[in-house]
Amino acid sequence: MREPYNGAEIAVVGMAGRYPKSRSLDQFWDHLRNGEELITFFSREELEQRGVNKSILDDSHFVRAAAVIEDVEMFDASFFGFLPREAELLDPQHRLFLECAWEALENAGYCAEQFKGLISVFAGTGINTYFMTNLLTNPRFGPLDQLQLLLGSDKDYMMTRVSYKLNLKGPSVMVSSACSTSLVAIHLACQSLLNEECDMALAGASTVQVRPHPGYYAFEGGIYSPDGRCRSFDAAGRGTIFGNGVGVVVLKRLEDALTDGDHIEAVIIGSAVNNDGANKVSYTAPSVEGQSEVIAEAVGNAGVSADTISYIEAHGTATPLGDSIEIQALTRAFGATTERKQFCAVGSVKSNLGHLDAAAGVTGFIKTVLCLKNRMLAPSLHVELPNPAIDFANSPFWVNSELSDWNAPYPRRAGVSSFGIGGTNAHIIVEEAPIAEPFGASRANQLLVLSAKSVSALRTATESLTQFLKKNRDTNPADVAYTLQLGRKRFSHRSILVCNGVDDALSALEADDQIRVVTEFHESGGRPVVFMFPGQGSQHPNMGRGLYESERVYRDEIDRCADLLMPELGFDIRALMFSGDDPAASEELARTAAAQPALFAVEYALAQLWRSWGVRPWAMIGHSIGELVAACLGEVFSLEDATKLVAVRGRLMQSLSRGAMLAVSVSEQEIQPFLGSGVEIAAVNAVNRCVLSGPYEAISAVETALIAAGHVCSRLRTSHAFHSAMMDPIVRAFADEVARLKLRAPRIPYISNVTGEWITADQATDPNYWADHIRLPVRFGAGLAELLKEPSALLLEVGPGQALGALAKLSPDRGSDHAVISSMRRPSDVDADESAITKALGRLWLQGLEIDWRSYYGGERRRRVALPTYPFERTRCWIDPGARPAQRPTHLMESGGAHKAVSTSTNGARALSSSDDSRSPAPALIGAEAESVAVHGLIKSERAAGTATPGWSPSGNGNGGAVVISARPGEIEKGTVRSNGSRQSSSAEGIVSRQLRIMARQLDILGAKSRKKA
Repeated sequence: MREPYNGAEIAVVGMAGRYPKSRSLDQFWDHLRNGEELITFFSREELEQRGVNKSILDDSHFVRAAAVIEDVEMFDASFFGFLPREAELLDPQHRLFLECAWEALENAGYCAEQFKGLISVFAGTGINTYFMTNLLTNPRFGPLDQLQLLLGSDKDYMMTRVSYKLNLKGPSVMVSSACSTSLVAIHLACQSLLNEECDMALAGASTVQVRPHPGYYAFEGGIYSPDGRCRSFDAAGRGTIFGNGVGVVVLKRLEDALTDGDHIEAVIIGSAVNNDGANKVSYTAPSVEGQSEVIAEAVGNAGVSADTISYIEAHGTATPLGDSIEIQALTRAFGATTERKQFCAVGSVKSNLGHLDAAAGVTGFIKTVLCLKNRMLAPSLHVELPNPAIDFANSPFWVNSELSDWNAPYPRRAGVSSFGIGGTNAHIIVEEAPIAEPFGASRANQLLVLSAKSVSALRTATESLTQFLKKNRDTNPADVAYTLQLGRKRFSHRSILVCNGVDDALSALEADDQIRVVTEFHESGGRPVVFMFPGQGSQHPNMGRGLYESERVYRDEIDRCADLLMPELGFDIRALMFSGDDPAASEELARTAAAQPALFAVEYALAQLWRSWGVRPWAMIGHSIGELVAACLGEVFSLEDATKLVAVRGRLMQSLSRGAMLAVSVSEQEIQPFLGSGVEIAAVNAVNRCVLSGPYEAISAVETALIAAGHVCSRLRTSHAFHSAMMDPIVRAFADEVARLKLRAPRIPYISNVTGEWITADQATDPNYWADHIRLPVRFGAGLAELLKEPSALLLEVGPGQALGALAKLSPDRGSDHAVISSMRRPSDVDADESAITKALGRLWLQGLEIDWRSYYGGERRRRVALPTYPFERTRCWIDPGARPAQRPTHLMESGGAHKAVSTSTNGARALSSSDDSRSPAPALIGAEAESVAVHGLIKSERAAGTATPGWSPSGNGNGGAVVISARPGEIEKGTVRSNGSRQSSSAEGIVSRQLRIMARQLDILGAKSRKKA
């Protein structure tokens, strides 16, 4: 079992990549697991059809093979806000890295705009061959602003463009160390996290070589493979093939990732970077000493013994000397802590897809993480007979050439190496993720949300989610919902689905159920929300019971109201509200003395629930008793005073003679002839919706007359004739009760029932206004018309039933953007309370409202899930190369009579070395048609301490350089491995709390190492 973590561990929480024949890491892993080569071999006919010159195809040194990324010319420019011309000029390495950065964050379950901390970028890229081969040769390129050209072409701007487009505010650093670039980037990202310069980091690299045609030149003794295959550690290994790829990983401090419920792919427990210095035979040559030191330092920083590491993802360039030096260095480093033999597998992803230059390290790292995640060792290809220069039998290593289960004690550990021309070496120790502890239960109903920038992208995203759920039926739907809500940027084309499990979700998604899968278009944010509070008659048994049982905020507020009401009422309103099918309790709830306090409690608690989820009212309107809820939320009354007032109001009304109320589909003007004999208008709810109020006999007579005249009528479920002369006996007494309270001007604007206009401070604080409020008719229709003057107002009914929503939909003032949403079910609905409010929440989100999802989950602990990422809709953004005369392969460059040898590092950089030697050198090569230069290295005759071979000595080396001095066995190995030690850097921010955290972490790390060594 893993020893306690010491605070220096870094979690890998997300990954993304584009590789040959692999549009996703899932496809990449399938290829690796199946031992498939990702190099494409072309027939002569194929290349002839592509227009490759015959002289090139006839050259025996030309190899018809390439590691090709498909559709590099395609890019979703509009998604990232690029103009078409701007996108065409942009280096495809930048484009692909930008897409992968977005995908990696989404894979981690994060949206940069919703992440509270700082996100940094550490990355590098290869040379911009698109600029050289396409832009400079095409007349379309034309005159351009130099700054625009620089920003789109130079490698320095790839990282900061990602930070700009994704709104990342941590350090954004260009890393460049040739072949080791991306592994160094991961190391630097870890250091930045430990120093708390950032809270999340993207690290990786992008290598895309744009060539006029596939293929390359290979010469005997050079670093290029003569057969198009990278045979790492095999006796037939004669060089490498350079390929294309992009890889990005997302990193967080492990302690933060565990706290935040991140999906942890693996854990980095140690890393180190160094340089060979001058103690080697040439600038481009590898060094046993430098490599062994960096490996030993990384192991030491991890605080583990080498014999706990069971796999090494090697640099593995397949050059005879390079592979040999690498295993010698590994053996020396491991020998510092163990004498065991052949316990650790070794392999190289280069055997699958060649050398990816700047992206090589992150690609090996991603492969290793995938192996850890799947607990399998992917095979290293093309190993038929081990390299005889490597003494595997007396080393800790063996080459893993077949797919095998990764059988090792928990936790499985691996090392990843990457060595760059010039001597910058990097090594990282990574182990499998800690076993995830299950989190708690969640709501019965989950809200799945999806959004995109277009209808077609939204459709693709929906299909991708469907396929994910089909393949992962055991996924917790609450975690899926949580990830979609907090881990995705919100776009205007949106859809929602409320489900109670994965199978339920699939039944709706696969059937394309457009009733359940609701789709709408709305811009995000900024919509004013109106809370509408219904009046008496909307109450029903068990209203809000499901919310009381499932939503803590709602339950707490109901309990608070019930406790405040109990001394005034003499009973617990919860007993009536949640009485089930008890007829006596249901009858009691219909009484005014109980109905009004119960409605107040439900509506107040529901409003507070909405507010806790980030849904806050711009304005409010209440119907009769509902206006007291609005006034309380607006702080006209305190809750203590409001509950007392509501109880008194209900009790006074209950003491009056009983009456009746009648809803009529007639306008206020048309109803006038039917009034009289004590019958009055109690409410004008809409243009043709009125409510009459009066004694039973009088209401019955008017009802008969109205029906005879062809009008539709219906009795309301009330016990008294509210807002009529029958209220007169209590008006003064109620005003006196209000006068005893401390009233304040409203903090949130709301509409007055009395006037149908905005409440004023004088009205809200006048006891007589509240007396009139009982007596005068409710001007709900006029108030609604006033609210609908706001063209984007969103009307949310906050209370039981859907009566006010129905009235709002009838208003002639309602525009196309005036959405009407109900929070709770009708008594006759089969939906549970929880389902109804979840649908309401989803509809609010569909309308563009920003939801506080963190508050929505409250005390729940949820995990982020690696869900499908955004479906980019790519179009061709490409400038083709111009027509040029075919060039024949040139084997020599001459300048001033001196021969020039061309040396190309693995990142495509060219170096010229002159010689005055008049002898015919081995051939150097300039690739035809401005192709990246392939070289055959030359070195002038020298003897260095008797180790050099006289004359020109062309030979390949392990790091892609073109120059190697032949040496007697053992003479290249010099020096000893330094002792292990931590090199944690300290903060220079001057922020005391941050300094103390970093110092404490460093002390913990050093203490853990000391205990380990002891």
